[in-house]
Amino acid sequence: MKLFDVYPLYNVTPVKAQGAYVWDNKGDKYLDLYGGHGVISIGHTHPTYKAALENQLSNIGFYSNAIQNPLQQELADKLGELSGCGEDYALFLCSTGAEANENAIKVASFYNQKSRVIAFKNGFHGRTSGAVSITDNPKIIAPINAHNPVTILPLNDIELVKAEIAKGDVSSVIVEPIQGVGGLDMPTTEFLQEVRKTTQENNVCLILDEVQSGYGRSGKFFAHQHHRVKADIIPMAKGMGNGFPIGGVLIHKSIEPWYGMLGTTFGGSHLACAAGIAVLDVIKEESLMENVVEINAYFKEQVKDLPGVKQIKGEGLMLGLEFDFEVGDLRKKLIYDKKIFTGGASNKNLLRILPPLNSTKADIDVFIKALKELL
Repeated sequence: MKLFDVYPLYNVTPVKAQGAYVWDNKGDKYLDLYGGHGVISIGHTHPTYKAALENQLSNIGFYSNAIQNPLQQELADKLGELSGCGEDYALFLCSTGAEANENAIKVASFYNQKSRVIAFKNGFHGRTSGAVSITDNPKIIAPINAHNPVTILPLNDIELVKAEIAKGDVSSVIVEPIQGVGGLDMPTTEFLQEVRKTTQENNVCLILDEVQSGYGRSGKFFAHQHHRVKADIIPMAKGMGNGFPIGGVLIHKSIEPWYGMLGTTFGGSHLACAAGIAVLDVIKEESLMENVVEINAYFKEQVKDLPGVKQIKGEGLMLGLEFDFEVGDLRKKLIYDKKIFTGGASNKNLLRILPPLNSTKADIDVFIKALKELL
């Protein structure tokens, strides 16, 4: 049987990984500055993470959400403490970022009994039916997805947001505090604070999509915390499990749950929770958010004089280098000639950098040396 051919693949086959490095089936070593779309938060095969999964698998790996699973509460407690959200939010566990966003817009619609969603140009929220309908990429929206009531607006135009909300049918506004696939553009603090004020005044839910920008990647636990705003609903996923499929939604205490409101088969499994707890423990014990701030400053200092770099985008270790040329060939040279993984974006001039949160200055030096040689 053939695989359904939807991924353009680099000719690299990783078979082993440790920290910020992976090895292929030929024994070649690669620096991983992309972490599988920002999924690898605490480094590949971290010993704490590996031990947690092995220990859990030797006991029980999965059962449904029809039984007690104390690991879910342990995960919620540690997440609440580390994020600072413990007093105001409840946690719903699922398996992916798209699923988290599906549940976010569903909860909002249940809450205020309205249906239209405001999303933003170059936003990306997932590929399942509801999530893809609020994603600004017509190429991946099938006709069956195109009937949801969604309005896509330019980022940072508050007057357009206010005008749409004034029509009275908007259920939620969803925005990424740092756009991922879209190219590392960010809402301004003034814009986010005005959106928060307007949504509160009109009984509209503010959803801050932290699927990629959350879990310490920006230098704070959630990227929206840089702007001193609070969301009604916070979807998250990628960094939660360091590669194990896990997602979640933080839902403000003002939104009341009821039995059957949400559901999932695999979300919050014993193995998923073990992975999630290990990630939180490592972030805390190894002060990884502080490391993100330090490595961010070092990275920006090292790249500022590179030829062809127009601007450095993003926060923390969710970064983009925007060049004055398309970077497709540069990415190929980095992976094949210099053995370094990086990412692209819908902005063809942008090189995306999403390394593990425990990356070092030495890792950045390897990248800078390679870039200088290629540029």
